[in-house]
Amino acid sequence: MNEEQRTHFGRDMFFAAMLVIAGVAISGLSLAQIRAHDRMQLAQAPTPSPSDTPAEAKPGGTRPTTPAPEPAQPTADAQKQGAQPALPPAPAEKVAPPIKDK
Repeated sequence: MNEEQRTHFGRDMFFAAMLVIAGVAISGLSLAQIRAHDRMQLAQAPTPSPSDTPAEAKPGGTRPTTPAPEPAQPTADAQKQGAQPALPPAPAEKVAPPIKDK
């Protein structure tokens, strides 16, 4: 090795050592923070006392007041009047013959 290669090698080794030291320091700080966080007490809300009566309903809630959507298949009365289903009937399930034992 000539002098220039030694200089580059030494510089590279110094840089690698600094990166390893920085990684160990960051890991140590992270572990210390995790341990300090585990010792903290977390505030918890008290559990609600069970009651025998359900909660009181409040008018003007968030439930929709519009009627429920109609099904895709018309009722029997509508079919008698000529209404066609919105969707074609579902295909029948295909069943394969049983597997024979060898």
